[in-house]
Amino acid sequence: MKRNILPLVGLVVGIGLIISAMSQNSTLMNYFDAPSLVITFFGSFSAILISFPLNTLKKVPALLKKLMFTPDDDRAALLENLTELAKKSRTQGILAIEEDIKALENPVLIHGLEMVVDGTDVDTIEEILNVELNQTEDRHSIGQEVFLKWGEFAPAFGMIGTLIGLIAMLGDLQDPSLIGTGMATALLTTFYGSFLANMVFLPIAKNLEMQTANELKTNEMIIEGVLALQRGDNPRVMEQKLQSFLSNADQKDASKAKGNPVPVTEEF
Repeated sequence: MKRNILPLVGLVVGIGLIISAMSQNSTLMNYFDAPSLVITFFGSFSAILISFPLNTLKKVPALLKKLMFTPDDDRAALLENLTELAKKSRTQGILAIEEDIKALENPVLIHGLEMVVDGTDVDTIEEILNVELNQTEDRHSIGQEVFLKWGEFAPAFGMIGTLIGLIAMLGDLQDPSLIGTGMATALLTTFYGSFLANMVFLPIAKNLEMQTANELKTNEMIIEGVLALQRGDNPRVMEQKLQSFLSNADQKDASKAKGNPVPVTEEF
């Protein structure tokens, strides 16, 4: 795992820009109202408690920790490993790669290769690994859904807080000069809801979505490589097929490392 500080940098910069804009024409204390914050944050959190089971919500701290780390996902190295295993299998037999499996760390790759060594047929391997792929996607989508829903609930509770403030203000109009102050206080909940949704919850959900998509693509590459090994495909053919999972930059780096540049498709 590699430390990833970009989410923290983005959060700090975003909050800094908003605070800077807030401090231009008024004091920051004018933007703080404890009841409004309680209604927006804890109200939306209460809706989350209703929407998701406790076992799901227990995973939220781990998901937040995941934002600060980028999983090791070197597809170029994975391509090299699979190609070497294919060459060894072709020259020495499939059982020769059994010792190499012990040095691997990716659980999907290990499981797939173990089934290959055990002589499991191609269709069964593909079926089992695809089931695991779907289960991984389902597990990760739960975290995305929590923060997506939180991003929906926060502005809604901000509006609820605004309505509560307006009702209280309009119910007591003995001093019209206080309408402006009361309106500003009522609108703070809308501000809090929009801020939490667009600066915190929705960006977290998007980050988790991108991490999931990246991991699924790597696992798809692994499945394709494992199936090619079991079929006994030519290592060169397998290598060319798996290169489609690499980005243009990774393809160029891999080609330069071998001293044999190959054309890559243009990315849009």
